[in-house]
Amino acid sequence: MPQWPSPLNAASPPKSISRVSNGFFDPASVGGLPALFDSELSDRVSVVNEHYKNLSDLDDKHFSHNLGGSSDNLKKLRGLNSFGKVEKKWGDCGFNENFEKLRVSGEGSRGFKGRENVGKGWSGGVLMVSKDPENIRHLAYKEFAALLREENEVSEEALVRDVLYACQGIDGNYVKFDEKADGYMLPELVKVSRATHVMVRKLCELGWLFRKVKGYISESMERFPAEDVGTVGQAFCAALQDELSEYYKLLAVLEGQAMNPIPLVSESVTSGNYLSLRRLSVWFAEPMVKMRLMAVLVDSCKTLKGGAMAGAIHMQAQHGDPLVKQFMKRLLRRVCSPLFEMVRSWVLEGELEDIFAEFFVLSQPVKAESLWREGYSLHSAMLPSFISSSLAQRILRTGKSINFLRVCCEDRGWADAAAEAANAAGTTTGRGNLGYGETDALESLVAEAAKRIDKHLLDVMYNRYKFKEHCLAIKRYLLLGQGDFVQYLMDIVGPELSEPANTISSFKLAGLLESAIRSSNAQYDDPDVLDRLRVKMMPHNTGDRGWDVFSLEYDARVPLNTVFTESVMARYLRIFNFLWKLRRVEHALIGAWKTMKPNCVTSRFLDKLPNAVKLQLVLTSRRCQVLWDEMNHFVANLQYYIMFEVLEISWSNFLKEMEIAKDLDDLLLAHEKYLCSIVEKSLLGERSQTLNTTLFVLFDLILRFRSHADRLYEGIHELQSRSTETSLSSRDKTKSRANKNDKLSEPGLWLGEGRKALTQRAGEFLRNIGKDLDAIANEYTSVFDGFISQLPVQQHIDLKFLMFRLDFTEFYSHLQSKTGAKLLP
Repeated sequence: MPQWPSPLNAASPPKSISRVSNGFFDPASVGGLPALFDSELSDRVSVVNEHYKNLSDLDDKHFSHNLGGSSDNLKKLRGLNSFGKVEKKWGDCGFNENFEKLRVSGEGSRGFKGRENVGKGWSGGVLMVSKDPENIRHLAYKEFAALLREENEVSEEALVRDVLYACQGIDGNYVKFDEKADGYMLPELVKVSRATHVMVRKLCELGWLFRKVKGYISESMERFPAEDVGTVGQAFCAALQDELSEYYKLLAVLEGQAMNPIPLVSESVTSGNYLSLRRLSVWFAEPMVKMRLMAVLVDSCKTLKGGAMAGAIHMQAQHGDPLVKQFMKRLLRRVCSPLFEMVRSWVLEGELEDIFAEFFVLSQPVKAESLWREGYSLHSAMLPSFISSSLAQRILRTGKSINFLRVCCEDRGWADAAAEAANAAGTTTGRGNLGYGETDALESLVAEAAKRIDKHLLDVMYNRYKFKEHCLAIKRYLLLGQGDFVQYLMDIVGPELSEPANTISSFKLAGLLESAIRSSNAQYDDPDVLDRLRVKMMPHNTGDRGWDVFSLEYDARVPLNTVFTESVMARYLRIFNFLWKLRRVEHALIGAWKTMKPNCVTSRFLDKLPNAVKLQLVLTSRRCQVLWDEMNHFVANLQYYIMFEVLEISWSNFLKEMEIAKDLDDLLLAHEKYLCSIVEKSLLGERSQTLNTTLFVLFDLILRFRSHADRLYEGIHELQSRSTETSLSSRDKTKSRANKNDKLSEPGLWLGEGRKALTQRAGEFLRNIGKDLDAIANEYTSVFDGFISQLPVQQHIDLKFLMFRLDFTEFYSHLQSKTGAKLLP
């Protein structure tokens, strides 16, 4: 852009510029200046003239030596530059002002001669004077103005006004918005210099940015109250609008300055409040930076809302420029205000005021028992980057705890805890106490609220709802830890459970359960605990017995069912079925022992039997007792391992973790760990399916052995009772002959055929029972060997205690070394 030329840069140099000399103040007749001043001023000028006359008489070399040997100093002292032009000024005034003073002071006494222009100034006692006798400066201005008019058909004032219009999104007379170029352009047909074209295009970038920002605000306000705008989007638009208001104020000031003419060709214009394109570029420097930032934010936030929008703006604020950083911080305080208000309301009141789904905590309608686990969750897409994931988890848990206390526990003590937390954090429970940049205050508030509310929640669970007592009750009844109760229950329900499952009455079993409670130490438990214990009959198929479908259940009501959910109770039921089966096997072995226990009557009976039958009976009984002993050893040590190494140790660890739990999540995690430990160590886990299958095969073999043992000793006792009879009635003999082809394994049908027949039938019966026992023993040994060999390879659990107890005499190890069987790896 052309600049206003100074006198020293005129189109053509002046024809004569006089230097300071001895005769400069000589009369005009001899080439000096006319007398412009009064007598006193003339005397002073004479003194100065005399001084300069003396200076001119000095040798230049000597003068240069006194000034430090610099010829430039000499020239400066004389007021001349290297080209001989005047450079010194009079005081602080400009050339034109000094000239005007001289002209005015000379009016009324002496005037100028011809068209001479004289300027004078003082600097360090040196007087400088220049003359423009031909008025060359004025002519140069005219030539420059004519050149501008020839090159530019549009004045700069008009271009400035159009640029100001464009910066407000309005088309001007010359500068208009071009859709193809996507920007404000000065048409090529307008005759201006190329530099002016470039300058206008550069300045109109601000208008293009303004158009983008203003369009985003208008579009967002038109969509409101649609869900894709939200409160954070509204705050963002409001913050942008405030920045645009400041921008409008600047444009108003600039429009006022644009009304003043640009002093390019007229010396009479003395005002400095004009506006040129170059000055406009200086004024637009800072607004351009801010508008670019706002345009970048508009582009990055166009499809975002809520916490995602706040996070995107926060990422743009990570800048090293203090101006940008301060601007973004001011903007973010407005944008994040709704978000921080949601956080405050959530952690102190448990209220989720999120109409437009902008918060990083999501809620969904669920049942009361599922409120803690499923009612609330984190929405990671709405989590702003200035809130860490750990802090977000604490925020989620704090509000969730308040809602759990309010809905499930029907407790209002959390309000006092929240007020204490706000006081401890140095804030209040009112609105507007948190804002962007106060992350430490937010973390302090969340930490204090979480600590107090979680502690209150655990106190309610432990004291009011007796969580520990209910966990112990489940251990005693569902995990069969109450020995006397379990033994009595099994004794009284055993006959009933031996019947087909479809013939068993649940009401009758419930009555038997009540009898077992009253007959054991369970009667002294809390009535609320006993009232929750009930009988449950599982779905059954044709042929199932009562033993297969009987189970106990524990009614965990709100809020305990948050911990004891349906899936958790299903796992407890699975553990109960396993332990019940183990107890049933133990009960069966105890019953077999009672049947097998020898006495003196049996000894006298054996003495009366023939030697062949006696030997066979002794061998069969011995085989039965040895097999019972082996099975009992396995069952007793397995039960010991389950009850002590699994249940008791897991319970002890659970109690320790309950003591150090700080919130309900810790309590749930401790209970989950406790339950998983029982499932895994009891060989009920996913990775122990092979062992579990083998174990249940062993249980079935033991129950089959019990039935064979019962048959054996029932036959022996019937043989003993019938052996003294010498004769039978004819009716019985006829009946015996008619049924002689029946199965020999039923002794009651062949004891009436006489002593010889009795001996023969007894031998056959004992041989059949012996074969059955041998078959069970072989199968049991094979399956048990497979079970033993699989124990050490279970790396996910520690089975060394079970292995040690089963092989504490190293019987199986020696058997492996003798037979070469792969019992142990």
